[in-house]
Amino acid sequence: MWLKTLDLLLTLLHFAIISFNLFGWIWKPTRKAHFICILITAGCWFILGIWFGIGYCPITDWEWHIKEELGETNLPGSFIKYYADKISGKPVSASLVDTLTSVCFFLAALFSAYVNFFRKKYVKF
Repeated sequence: MWLKTLDLLLTLLHFAIISFNLFGWIWKPTRKAHFICILITAGCWFILGIWFGIGYCPITDWEWHIKEELGETNLPGSFIKYYADKISGKPVSASLVDTLTSVCFFLAALFSAYVNFFRKKYVKF
């Protein structure tokens, strides 16, 4: 029972992080936290990825260990692919998922850098 609860909590955490990575740059009070979250995500994907494979996510790693303990097999390398397959009811191309994930992440990172560092302050008249 506790493994299913932990699996659910990690899933919710994962969706929260993904949502924040995609949209946290929009609201002024969350912009700095968003930029930090983007840096941490990029660090996991590209620095930890040197040792574990590009795109490595420790949360996915932990969740897959739990899912294996719960009896799931043939888990994909990507949390997003796992849920794309589950929601669509059929296998979604891993390369399509990886491409869309990368593009969306890159755009969110660009927006975050823009709103945090390059956007000119508005002038009061």
